[in-house]
Amino acid sequence: MTTTASNSPTNSVPLDVAALRADFPILSRTVRDGKPLVYLDSGATSQRPTQVLDAERRFLETSNAAVHRGAHQLAEEATDAYESARARIAEFVGATPEELVFTKNATEGINLVAYAMSNASTAGPESERFKVGPGDEIVITEMEHHANLVPWQQLCQRTGATLKWFKVTPEGRLDLSEIDELITPRTKLVAFAHQSNVLGTINPVDVLVAKAKSVGALTVLDACQSVPHGVYGQGNVDFGALGVDFAAFSGHKMLAPSGIGVLYGRSELLEAMPPFLTGGSMIELVRMEGTTFAPPPQRFEAGVPMTSQAIGLGAAVDYLSAIGMERIAAHEHLLTEHALAGISAIEGVRIVGPTDMADRGGAVSFVIDGVHPHDAGQVLDSLGIAVRVGHHCAWPLHRACSVPATVRATFYLYNTLSEVDALVDGIREAQKFFGVVA
Repeated sequence: MTTTASNSPTNSVPLDVAALRADFPILSRTVRDGKPLVYLDSGATSQRPTQVLDAERRFLETSNAAVHRGAHQLAEEATDAYESARARIAEFVGATPEELVFTKNATEGINLVAYAMSNASTAGPESERFKVGPGDEIVITEMEHHANLVPWQQLCQRTGATLKWFKVTPEGRLDLSEIDELITPRTKLVAFAHQSNVLGTINPVDVLVAKAKSVGALTVLDACQSVPHGVYGQGNVDFGALGVDFAAFSGHKMLAPSGIGVLYGRSELLEAMPPFLTGGSMIELVRMEGTTFAPPPQRFEAGVPMTSQAIGLGAAVDYLSAIGMERIAAHEHLLTEHALAGISAIEGVRIVGPTDMADRGGAVSFVIDGVHPHDAGQVLDSLGIAVRVGHHCAWPLHRACSVPATVRATFYLYNTLSEVDALVDGIREAQKFFGVVA
């Protein structure tokens, strides 16, 4: 693995992708009658390097035990490893360990906040900020993944609050022209994606956070498609610098195991929040008459947690940090730019989302005239190219874009320019197969 440090985001040492790919055994396999695997579906789930697989296996072979309980050596080692992973992950996203709650995925993290917003047991100096009822408003965007849409729909149904949303422009950007009408003193919370999982659009966090703060509303950031990839020209996603109140991301999209995610919350807000799940580990004192809860983050981690998965996420953060997020973001920027140019040059193919690289990440969705996305996906699969087809858990967004489904390619640090070329060639093959070009 290449770990050469860069002096600046704009003059970073290019990634040695061939060396990186050697860390990912699955990338050397063949599919569909001996075709080399071209994996362009990291936006759904990423592949895992041996360093992550080894870290999880080492923990299970040498230190496996229940954390935060037990007086024996294995329990101490397991707890130390678990909390060490939390600390390294927190540093990676510009937070303190106390501000990071382990969840099973980002979906659970967002739901944790949504249920806190309707839980009457909230207490403390910030408690009024979590109370939601008739007359209050929750604001989201039209480009949200269902995980950052359905929980807020359900919150409004439980409380009588009203759901409002930003629309998407034909270019695939948020339409901010009605921001003053959407975010008002009635707004309790604004939830939005950092980067769209369909369009690749990077949203203006600073504008949305500033407006939300001006009316006293909380902010929730879906960071699933940004934390794993970094920010072009900057590096790591830094929640503290962004000024968001909450943020969520999943490990499986950033080289880590499935079943582990993170909810970030500002410390004073987590202190005021009630737990989502209750039981063992998250208590301070239990009597038959009632229970008091542990301080965050343990308050939100009921039961025995996904310990080895947290160790794996810590190892993934170590792996990404050794390479440098500014270098990873620069590499993905190059791949995405190459893909946009290649796909845009094909007659009868339309990119759904921004066609320029301004405020854009590495998710490229497109439609082929006369070819259903599922059919295109099958042709690409026959060539060894793995992409995602469908609505990508963003059904309202596809309706807003007037398409029932798209083909989506997503890039990561282990992808190459030749793989992008294979995708472009594969699109042309799909057109030929279905007879939509001469």
